[in-house]
Amino acid sequence: MFETIFIENELKQNPRVDSILSRFKNSRIKYLERYDSVWGRVKKPYLSKRTNLNLFLANKKGQLVKEAPNAYGVEGEKHFYFIHAFNCIYECQYCYLQGYFNSPDVVLFLNHDEIANQMQTVLDQHPEETVWFHAGEFSDSLALSHITGELEAYWDFFEKNPRAKLELRTKSVNLKRLVHLKPLDNVYASFSLSPESATKDIDLKTPPLKARIAAIRKAQKNGHKIGIHFDPVIYKESVFEEYNNLFSSLNDGINLNEVSYFSLGVVRFTSQVYNEAKRNYPSSPMFAAQFIKSSEDIVRYPRTMRAWILNKLKDQLIGHGVKEGKVYLCMED
Repeated sequence: MFETIFIENELKQNPRVDSILSRFKNSRIKYLERYDSVWGRVKKPYLSKRTNLNLFLANKKGQLVKEAPNAYGVEGEKHFYFIHAFNCIYECQYCYLQGYFNSPDVVLFLNHDEIANQMQTVLDQHPEETVWFHAGEFSDSLALSHITGELEAYWDFFEKNPRAKLELRTKSVNLKRLVHLKPLDNVYASFSLSPESATKDIDLKTPPLKARIAAIRKAQKNGHKIGIHFDPVIYKESVFEEYNNLFSSLNDGINLNEVSYFSLGVVRFTSQVYNEAKRNYPSSPMFAAQFIKSSEDIVRYPRTMRAWILNKLKDQLIGHGVKEGKVYLCMED
């Protein structure tokens, strides 16, 4: 998977590094003082990840936990995300990482204890509130979890802090570590789903829809809390029919009543990411509908169109037996 693995010098004796290297015996190994002395210093084309992908193993410095934007998660509670990795092995055409970083190379941060300590600090600053911590803002939270071994480190924190909630955002079906961990009432495996056509044509390199539904069913049967994101919704004439079919397939495959929450959101970009995505995928069907640019530099469908799409999909979900209070609109005021 990785042509070269770059390792920070301070991690030479780290047992997590030895475990990771044992899985990539054909990769070249290089040591360096700081990962960001190489990673991102020179612009590397996003689509080079198809033929030349490298891995960096590092300790993240500075702020490891950041407050999430409004409407990021379940309404009425505090939301933060923690930085455990940069970049993703998948290639979704709308992915904002293609215009966010200078490099598609994957960075895995190994100082999970320090990340947990910062989460504790944030939790202590909000002593009377439920606080969410989200993994997967800059990467997929489960795709490489069998390699990183990080879930165990975070499980201990959330078992000791029931007022804190963990969301593992993923498009992966990699449950190798998760199913061996004790289910916790405050930890949610949250899967992003798109209709079958979008999964094939736009969510490139991601697992098929049937495999994702099977993974949700397996995680659910193992006792883990589940969240589901229908985000981003990409408009086309058959969008409502395709999502209705998706909801039906989901209803046949899992227990919808036991899903903790659902989110709905439309495709959106910053102008920089929009331009990068247009260069990378000029014929993508996601550009067929009208976009406008807001004063906040967000490129997305007009407000009335977004409201029409999201409210109709929400009504469809409710029609499949989902309680209205379990559905929230992502990144919409």
